Amino acid sequence: MKYGIVLDAGSSHTTLYIYKWPGEKENDTGVVNQLEECKVKGPGISQYANKTHEISIYLTACMERAKEVIPKSQYQETPVYLGATAGMRLLRIENEGLADNVLIAVTQSLSKYSFNFQGARVISGREEGAYGWITINYLLGKFTKKSRWFNLMTNESDSQETYGALDLGGASTQITFVPQNQTIESPQNALYFRLYGKNYNVYTQSFLCYGKDQALLQKLAKDIRETDKILRDPCFNHGYNRVMNISDLQDSPCTKKYKKILEFQQLQIQGTGNFQQCQQSIFQLFNTSNCPYSHCSFDKIFLPPLRGHFGAFSAYYYVMKFLNLTSEEPYSQEKVIDTVEKFCSLPWEELKRNFGEVHEKYLSEYCFSGTYIISLLQRAYHITPDFWKNIHFMGKIQNSDVGWTLGYMLNLTNRIPAEQPLSAPLSYSTYVFLMVLFSLILVAVVITSLLIFHQPSYFWKDVV
Repeated sequence: MKYGIVLDAGSSHTTLYIYKWPGEKENDTGVVNQLEECKVKGPGISQYANKTHEISIYLTACMERAKEVIPKSQYQETPVYLGATAGMRLLRIENEGLADNVLIAVTQSLSKYSFNFQGARVISGREEGAYGWITINYLLGKFTKKSRWFNLMTNESDSQETYGALDLGGASTQITFVPQNQTIESPQNALYFRLYGKNYNVYTQSFLCYGKDQALLQKLAKDIRETDKILRDPCFNHGYNRVMNISDLQDSPCTKKYKKILEFQQLQIQGTGNFQQCQQSIFQLFNTSNCPYSHCSFDKIFLPPLRGHFGAFSAYYYVMKFLNLTSEEPYSQEKVIDTVEKFCSLPWEELKRNFGEVHEKYLSEYCFSGTYIISLLQRAYHITPDFWKNIHFMGKIQNSDVGWTLGYMLNLTNRIPAEQPLSAPLSYSTYVFLMVLFSLILVAVVITSLLIFHQPSYFWKDVV
C-alpha cells in the first residue's frame, strides 16, 4: 500500500486526511480510499498570524496520529501537502507578510517529521472549486465507464454525466460544474481537463467573503445603525443575546464596504427569530443588477444555467445534517424552508435545553446558516423549487469525506491519467471468483486424471 497526507487548513479549523491506495494499480479509478481523519484542535491557521511560534504544537497531535496509522517503513515515501484556503487568502489581502510568516512556520513544523513533505501553500478559489469537483466525480466513478466480463464489453449505460460541486466554507463558497452546450463567456471562470480520455470544459467560481462566517459578519456590519448599539436581529433565535466588539466586525476585509463611523465600541445583538425577515436581510448581500453577460449570479459574475445533479458539501452538509435534512432522497425546497423557519422561531432557552451538548456559538448560528444556505441557492445560483431535487447534501462517499483534499492529492500525485487505460485491473471480488473457479476446475481435472490412471479398463471397456 501507498499513503498520502493532505492538511486542509480552512478559515475556522484544520483537518488532516490520510489516504491509501494499492501501489500496483496506478491507473485504476476508485482505488484511493480515505484511511483516517484527524481534526486539529484550535482555529484556522490564519488566527496564528501573531503567534506563529504556537503552530508547531498546534499540528503535533494529528501528525503524531499519522505516524501511528502509517507503517514506519512507508514514512519517507508518503507525501504530505498542506493547502490553505479562504482564511489565508483573506489574511494575504490584509497583510501579505503575516500570511507568509504563517506558511514559513507551518513548513518548519511539518518538515521535522520523517514524511516526504511537499510544501504548504495557499490554494486559489478556482483550485478549491476544481479539486472539489474532481473529488465528487472520482468517488462516484463518473470519470470511467464500468466494464463487464473481462473488460470485453463496455457498459455504455453506466457512463453517466458528472455531478456539479457546491462547496461552502467559513470564508468562501464555490460552485463548479460542466455546462450543457454553453460557451463560458468569462475566461476566468473556465477550466479545461482531460481525464481518462475525455475532455471536460468546466465552469467554476469562488466567492470570497461569502462563506457562512464572513457572510454573517457582512450582514451584521450592514445592519448596524450609527447611533444604536443594540441590534435586534431576526437571524438569531428569540431570547439570544451576544456582545461583539466592533473591531471584530470591521477588521475583516469582507466588511470594508459596510464600514461606518460609530459612537460605540461594542454591539449588543438581541435575537428576534424570524426567518422571513432574516432572509430579506441576507438577500441584500447579493447585488443581482446590471449583468454584463447572458446569465449572472451576483456582483456581475457570469453563471451559466445549472444542469444535472449537484453534490453540496462542507458547511452545506454540516448545517443540513444538524437540521435533519440530509436523507438520500432530497427534500423539497418547501420542506427545507419550513424546517428552517420552524427552527428560527424556537426560543433560545428551548434550544439550549434540547441541544445542550452543542457549543453555544454554533447553536446560536444555525438559524442564520440554514437561512443563508437557502438564500444563497435561491438568489445567487437561481435554483428553482423544481431543480432543488437535484441538490444532494453529501458528507461522505464510500467512507471518504467529500471536499477538495482528495482531488488535490490525486492531482499532485498524478493519480488520474489523461488517457483511458487500455485495460483496467480486475476488481478484488472478480479476482477471487476467478481464482476459486480455476481451483475447482483444476481439482476436477486432477481427480479425473487419477481415476483414469488407477482404473483405465473402466473408462475403455466400452471401446474394447
